[in-house]
Amino acid sequence: MDKACLVFNQDGEDGYQVLAVDNLNKGEEAKYWFDDFLKVKPRSTEYLKTSSILSLTKNFIEKDLDSEKPLERQDSIDLLNRSLNYFKESEAFDYDDFNEQVFQDEGTIDRFKSYAEENDRDNLQFHESFNIAPEAVKKKSRIFKSVLKLDKNFHVYIHGNREMIEKGTDDGGRKYYKLFYEEEN
Repeated sequence: MDKACLVFNQDGEDGYQVLAVDNLNKGEEAKYWFDDFLKVKPRSTEYLKTSSILSLTKNFIEKDLDSEKPLERQDSIDLLNRSLNYFKESEAFDYDDFNEQVFQDEGTIDRFKSYAEENDRDNLQFHESFNIAPEAVKKKSRIFKSVLKLDKNFHVYIHGNREMIEKGTDDGGRKYYKLFYEEEN
């Protein structure tokens, strides 16, 4: 089957539910099938909003935020962990609260708000509050990597306080990380 579209005759007042597939085309041709021919849009559900804001945040941290002033990998991991923890610990998403807890400084918050407006392809209105879908958080948490890979020798998993890691270079020019901890388990 190349292309298919199945329309369910329910929820007409909110927009019918549609299952659509295009197995052949990618890019512009697939875009034509979904956007121009079928004129379908994703339903604005809590699952879609949760999943989309997590992806948007990850892309912002790894691509946009890092492009202006390169972030240390441990700082990037810290931001990713804070954003994921917000979704794991909160029942509802509040845009301003999220920005304050994750990004903390005004300059980064303003950049994220601009980035979110420019990249909200599905017009999901992230500035509105919504209930967080735990299933979406669980699924998206797999793409949030908290691993610091050092050459081919070490993988350091970072789950906590960024202040417990120091980066440096010794007199011979070799790079190192210094890890501090309270208790060994």
